[in-house]
Amino acid sequence: MQDYLEGLNPAQKEAVLNTEGPSLVIAGAGSGKTRVLTMRIAHLLSKGVAPYRILALTFTNKAAKEMRKRIAQIVGENVARYLWMDTFHSVFARILRLESKRLGYPSSYTIYDAQDSKNLIKSIVKQMNLDSKIYKPGEVMSRISWAKNNLITPNVYKNDSRIYEKDRLSRKPLIGDIYIRYARECYKNGVMDFDDLLLNTNILFKNNPDVLEKYQKQFDYILVDEYQDTNYSQYMIVKQLAAAHKNVCVVGDDAQSIYSFRGAKIENILSFRNDYPGYKLFKLEQNYRSTKNIVNAANSIIHRNSNQIRKTVFSEKQEGEKIKVISAYSDVEEGLIIANEIFEARMRNQASFNDFAVLYRTNAQSRIIEEALRKKNMPYKIYGGTSFYQRKEIKDMLAYFRLVVNPNDSESLKRIINVPGRGIGKTTLEKLETFSDRTGMTLWGVLTSQGLSGAGFNTGTLKKLKAFTVMIQEFRDMLESANAYELADKIADVSGMRKLFQTDTSIEGQGRLENIEELLNGIKEFSEEREEEGTGNNMVDFLSEVSLLTDQDTEKEDNKDRVTLMTIHSAKGLEFRFVYIVGVEEGLFPSAMSLESNTALEEERRLFYVALTRAEEKATISFAKSRYKFGELTFSKPSRFIGEIDQQFLELSGDAFMPTARTGKERGVRGSFQSRNNVRGNQRPAYNFKLKNDKNSEKKTSFSYSGGKSGTIKEGMTVLHERFGKGIVLDVSGEATNAKATVMFDNAGQKQLLLKFAKLKILS
Repeated sequence: MQDYLEGLNPAQKEAVLNTEGPSLVIAGAGSGKTRVLTMRIAHLLSKGVAPYRILALTFTNKAAKEMRKRIAQIVGENVARYLWMDTFHSVFARILRLESKRLGYPSSYTIYDAQDSKNLIKSIVKQMNLDSKIYKPGEVMSRISWAKNNLITPNVYKNDSRIYEKDRLSRKPLIGDIYIRYARECYKNGVMDFDDLLLNTNILFKNNPDVLEKYQKQFDYILVDEYQDTNYSQYMIVKQLAAAHKNVCVVGDDAQSIYSFRGAKIENILSFRNDYPGYKLFKLEQNYRSTKNIVNAANSIIHRNSNQIRKTVFSEKQEGEKIKVISAYSDVEEGLIIANEIFEARMRNQASFNDFAVLYRTNAQSRIIEEALRKKNMPYKIYGGTSFYQRKEIKDMLAYFRLVVNPNDSESLKRIINVPGRGIGKTTLEKLETFSDRTGMTLWGVLTSQGLSGAGFNTGTLKKLKAFTVMIQEFRDMLESANAYELADKIADVSGMRKLFQTDTSIEGQGRLENIEELLNGIKEFSEEREEEGTGNNMVDFLSEVSLLTDQDTEKEDNKDRVTLMTIHSAKGLEFRFVYIVGVEEGLFPSAMSLESNTALEEERRLFYVALTRAEEKATISFAKSRYKFGELTFSKPSRFIGEIDQQFLELSGDAFMPTARTGKERGVRGSFQSRNNVRGNQRPAYNFKLKNDKNSEKKTSFSYSGGKSGTIKEGMTVLHERFGKGIVLDVSGEATNAKATVMFDNAGQKQLLLKFAKLKILS
């Protein structure tokens, strides 16, 4: 066995070796927390702890696989393979399959993804004759998800007067009724959604003390990664399982808690000491990723949060460049400037496009950056775009697989009963659903019942429905004997899915065929890999794995050299040599919704901290003075977060701003530019930003334009355009309403503008 402790710093080594009792490992950005978690497990195994007695919970399959691979290199594959190491959802989905009878579910239950859940909600809203514009599936699903993550069951939700009042005020008083119907349909169809996996685990443990005791005795050691991202449901599962031995080690960073919108509770990590008296605290404070300037700038920001476990992250790397702050006249100019910066930085540093990432607060901001990069012919990739498993043809194939495994899965049946087209139309499906509602049977139950002939179908339709059920039953007969690939390949052929796209010679059709073949290739790899390991490789096993993939797991890796564009939430856990944080403006970042709550504002500050600490060598921050929102030009002020960075770590570019410190109680009024701090008696300096060369910066920014007459704008003038920024007038032609100006803009290049619409402001 290799010396797994070699190369650990003193703080990391201490966290690895102290394995008994409750432990809290606070790991700063880039401090090697994954390595510590991995080595701690390897250390337990080296001490003789049986691998099946170790439970390690992560948030992505990718993280679990990387850790298992590292552990296998130390202790051997034959030991590492028996670890209970996976995501929360994967581990407890496995336990629920083993204990499914206790809850009245089949062991072959299927798992709905977000889109499947929304489709079911949509059907229920329609059945209840509710307004789909008010009861939007996404919003209803979000509310139900919140309830499940807080262990609120349907009947409790329906009878809680405070919850009802909140729904009533949002004009959705019947969400409780929808929740009850949704849960009933899921149970009837033998399916669970993502949140059910955790909710039902809690119910299983609560209602079956013997089952809880069994797993308490099995898991002598429990380790949790990214503990700051756990919700209440996950927190309660860990607390119950750890109650017997209390050998629980949680690793995380409260400064990177940014998922409250998903139900994550920062209180879980902040209150660890109260849950486990006598706990040990380990702080990993050395950052191995970023330069000193980046780390120190990030520290100066995050130290302003009051709700945190104090630590001082440091770097022993080079000093590095200061953080560049760029001011743009408009969002369009901001995009052009960033594209130019990337182009020049790549040439200057002999870097790859893969070394660059542009981070933004909202997905909508990507469009302008995309357009700017295209103008410079620079390749880019939108991280978190349409997942491979969310493409229609792939979802159709997966629906076939799920229906074969669990024929009571009505949503899967509805999806593929007429894909490819087999003459079973919308009217037929509606009749089936009506019959299903009346009899209480699932759709499959209806299709295979003796009473189907009395449901009002003609002979031709009955023949088509019969052919469909016979085909699905043939696939089901292969479940026990065939591995996942053999069955999937058969389904692709017999169902007609493969032939459907083989006959489609269009580029789109060929692309869909390639996607199906890629899916089958992946299933073949899965089957062969599982066969080598001696573990389950049938269709139930494949669906169990693929249904629980997270966004990061499904993000397809490629070797193409491209700039990465992504939201800051998606960037957590990643790193790049050069990072550009765009749109750092009040009301955008921090978001307008966060300005009324100190708790929300602190999370926005943590989000900014995460963005900054993704950078290894150079971080750049930009903001625009004007931006189009909802079709209207609005004027912006730079974010308070820029002013909160210690100025010694900043490089102000162009006419960015001159921050002047001032003291006084910080305000959080919407639209105010002063920093907020609601901690009583704690007076911190705020910053008032004055734009250079702008005497009226205290007032609402506005442009006073000249234009419309050829005599107003002259050749050689320096002008300002609300979208393209500054430029030099090269030529003026035409008269009156047809007057045009040719302008060479600093960042947008040469443009010819009709003066009556251009509204150019004369600068000199």
